[in-house]
Amino acid sequence: MARARSGTKPPLLDPIRLDDLTDADGSELVSGADVEAQRFSDCDIDGRDLTGVALRECEFHTVSLNDAKLRGATLSECVAGELHAAVFSAPRSVWRDVRVEHSRLGSVELYESSLRSVQFDGSKLDFVNLRNAQLHDVLLSNCIIEELDLGSATVQRLELRDCRIGTLDVTRATLKDVDLRGSDFSVIRGLEGLRGATIDDSQLSLLAPIMAGHLGIIVE
Repeated sequence: MARARSGTKPPLLDPIRLDDLTDADGSELVSGADVEAQRFSDCDIDGRDLTGVALRECEFHTVSLNDAKLRGATLSECVAGELHAAVFSAPRSVWRDVRVEHSRLGSVELYESSLRSVQFDGSKLDFVNLRNAQLHDVLLSNCIIEELDLGSATVQRLELRDCRIGTLDVTRATLKDVDLRGSDFSVIRGLEGLRGATIDDSQLSLLAPIMAGHLGIIVE
């Protein structure tokens, strides 16, 4: 969807180029491992303890990560497609230059994480927990998300493009250059946290009843 000119700055996403990758079976994916320039396809690493793993210049395709433990993991210059996990647990992780496409994730635990130059595209996510996270230059495009929790997060240059969001929680969030235009929301929590976000006219009309209720205004 084309964007009208505005003062809202879009995310700055660095291109990701992966060359000379080595095919791997996933056996090297263990807690604390430092993995570089590997390609993982059709791997099952369900329930694996990957605490503190470092993944650099890696590609993932059709990988099952259900209940894998990625607390404190670092992902840099990685591309992933068709990931599957009912529970994707990566709190306090660091993401830089990462793209995730056409994936199906249930509960996504990314609280207190740092995301910079990250894109999720064409994916279905149930509950995304980004509470107290730091987001810089993040694009969510063509995604269906049941609940997106940005409570107490610090967010700069985030765009939600052509997404369907059930519940957006921005309670005590700090937003700057956050573009919500063109996406649909059913419920927004923490309206005061929307300061710094850009919405369009149609979204404003849908938000009017919520804003009236938040302010105690009776509309008859």
